[in-house]
Amino acid sequence: MIFKKFISIPLLLLISFTVFSQEKNNSDSNKQKFTISGTISDTKSNETLIGVNVAVPELKIATTTNEYGFYSITLPKGEYEISISYVGFESISEKISLVKNTKKSYSLSESGQELKEVVISTEKNTANIRKPEMSVNKLSISAIKKMPVVMGEVDVIKSILFLPGVTNAGEGQSGFNVRGGGADQNLILLDEATIFNSSHVFGFFSVFNPDAIKDLKLYKGGIPSKYGGRASSVLDIYQKDGNSNDFHMNGGIGLITSRILAEGPIVKDKGSFLVGGRASYAHLFLKLANNDNSAYFYDLNTKLNYKFDPNNSLYLSGYFGRDVFSLNETFANTYGNATLNLRWNHLFSEKLFSNLSFIYSNYYYGLTLDFLGFNWDSGIKNYNLKYDFKHYISNNIKLNYGFNSTYYNFNPGTIDPSSPDSTINFKQLEKKYAFENGIYAEAEQILTDKLAINYGARFSIFNRLGNSTVNQYENNQPVAYDSDLKIYEKATPIGTTSYKKNQSIATYNYFEPRLSAAYELNKNQSVKASYNRMVQYLQLVSNTASPTPLDVWTPSDNYIKPQIADQVAIGYFNNFKDNLYTLELESFYKKIKNRMDYIDGADLVANEAIEQVILNGEMRSYGLEVLLRKNSGKLNGWIAYTISKSQQRTPGRTSDEIGINNGQWYRSAYDKLHNIAATANYTLNQKWNFGGNFTLQSGQPTNFPNGQYVYQGITIPSYGERNRNSLPIYHHLDISATYIPKPYKNKGWQGEWVFSIYNIYNRKNAASISFRENADTGANEAVKLSIFGAVPSVSYNFKF
Repeated sequence: MIFKKFISIPLLLLISFTVFSQEKNNSDSNKQKFTISGTISDTKSNETLIGVNVAVPELKIATTTNEYGFYSITLPKGEYEISISYVGFESISEKISLVKNTKKSYSLSESGQELKEVVISTEKNTANIRKPEMSVNKLSISAIKKMPVVMGEVDVIKSILFLPGVTNAGEGQSGFNVRGGGADQNLILLDEATIFNSSHVFGFFSVFNPDAIKDLKLYKGGIPSKYGGRASSVLDIYQKDGNSNDFHMNGGIGLITSRILAEGPIVKDKGSFLVGGRASYAHLFLKLANNDNSAYFYDLNTKLNYKFDPNNSLYLSGYFGRDVFSLNETFANTYGNATLNLRWNHLFSEKLFSNLSFIYSNYYYGLTLDFLGFNWDSGIKNYNLKYDFKHYISNNIKLNYGFNSTYYNFNPGTIDPSSPDSTINFKQLEKKYAFENGIYAEAEQILTDKLAINYGARFSIFNRLGNSTVNQYENNQPVAYDSDLKIYEKATPIGTTSYKKNQSIATYNYFEPRLSAAYELNKNQSVKASYNRMVQYLQLVSNTASPTPLDVWTPSDNYIKPQIADQVAIGYFNNFKDNLYTLELESFYKKIKNRMDYIDGADLVANEAIEQVILNGEMRSYGLEVLLRKNSGKLNGWIAYTISKSQQRTPGRTSDEIGINNGQWYRSAYDKLHNIAATANYTLNQKWNFGGNFTLQSGQPTNFPNGQYVYQGITIPSYGERNRNSLPIYHHLDISATYIPKPYKNKGWQGEWVFSIYNIYNRKNAASISFRENADTGANEAVKLSIFGAVPSVSYNFKF
């Protein structure tokens, strides 16, 4: 029955699409039509470009290139002028005579002046007005590299914190929260492979080397049907392919980190390679001071691609990163991600593009505690097969459809004695396995000259699999309630059930509809609306509000339910003063079922029965986002403001239970009422460029004690409602200056100096506030922990 639903839903959609297109084609049968298609790339590197506008102005027809630089337009037989434009590149206009299906690829050259002055968007704003796409933010790498960052290291994750609806997970953390959701509710993809932990050095840096990044998109709502598995957002990042024309190297030397990247042709104009490395070396200074402590990271990006013919291309991309932290040789921590993706692009026809991917992703966490005599290993692996199709039915209808299957292997923890005389015995916490499948179909359709819609659906099936032993509980409730003390506590298992390898323990399947629409008021204004349902089958077990390496992922099962998120949004978009300025207003409401909540006093580390401390609750968030951008000129940038609420509730399961926080709505750990972010870039001349960032956010929710009592001589604090208090307001101002000694030099060694100051007025933002008894006075006092003050930095970037 499930299989029939799995197949029938997309088939019904595709049949309706096909019938519609056939009727439309029949009505136009007296007009002979042909298709022009091809790829668009950078002249210098032959790197394909994403989101390039391809338009036929006289017919008011336009499209954009896909993730692999491919475009397709179908036109009546005749002569036309085709216009190709991409911000930062010289535009092309060319007359074509279309008398048959034609393959035509283009190369664009960088526009030096425009590249320095226009850094905000990677596609024309007029296209954004008509496209049924909302709650999507795109940042060019050139814009990111001009933004001041902590310790002089360009950071993709910290850059998106200046977008509306996005807040930081905490001072010094590279995780992020979108529209009031948790950091675990964001799907982060690098060349289609899942990144489970996006931070280096416990959040000081992100894992993304900016030199290797080609394009990124953040979907906050109206999420396309091809994505699934997370409740809040999708951050989709693609690596560069590599220069297939000439060999080049570039890199940077900073106070804390350095990086280098090499790229060049394997076979000129047909294949290329890219290899990039990055490492920190602050720990070397500790060694010079006879300090045995150490903290550093390194990572490697690589990519190979080869074009066999105009219809077939093969890509192999990978990432490997590790963090190492040690303390006096008694404590050592190693963690990091590894990914590998083999992709085959195939063009079935000038209208049907496909991408087949085999993906491996692994997140590893290791801990050595010599003073306790054991090693700890944990992690999550997945193996993913996905096949995606983009079908250009006509200029009015474009289809996206495909499937993906993912197999998960969870290791909650392996405890291993670190020496022969250790008193610790080997123990393997029971591994968990799961299999997730999804199939989707989606259409982007222009209904009238004013109205365009995007509609589709995803159908997903999730199986929690054996080999496992599952506890059984009275009334199927792993959490017991003490009605006398009015507290929740662990239930005692009444038995167990054993499942063989690959035997199904629990199965879920969900229909996930998606819909968005854009109505053009005039050529510069539009209103848009969207709805999407997302289902998240993986849960992050964590006792912190920000993603730390010790967090453990676990699959949904018969006790831990999948999170189900429904989000609606409506927005107004306006380009004015000849696209010099852009205004975007969006209002959203999001509700999530089955959000995990922890009982008071829950122990999460090395817990073999995590279901005993978890209750299923719900979340809701709503707000208004405002984004005002200046798109061009010597001074450009944007101001973003978000006002929003994020709340959580876990009512009692019966009328006798009080639930968490007395069953009332309370502020989630990600609730920040006000969020203001501004970034600006000013080009003084060809040699000097200046940048500035400012951010101000409401304080993060927290719990302060509201009293204390003494028990057997021990002072114990007491707490009231959850997240009733807040940390102080968070804000800082960052500035940077970039100096290019020889701006007109286009060949050979080219260098630039980047000077920056993070938090220029030395704001001591609170990462946390703890309470203690003063040793001298005996009075209680609050102690604020601040990670950063003012941080000056200098780095030297080069290329040749």
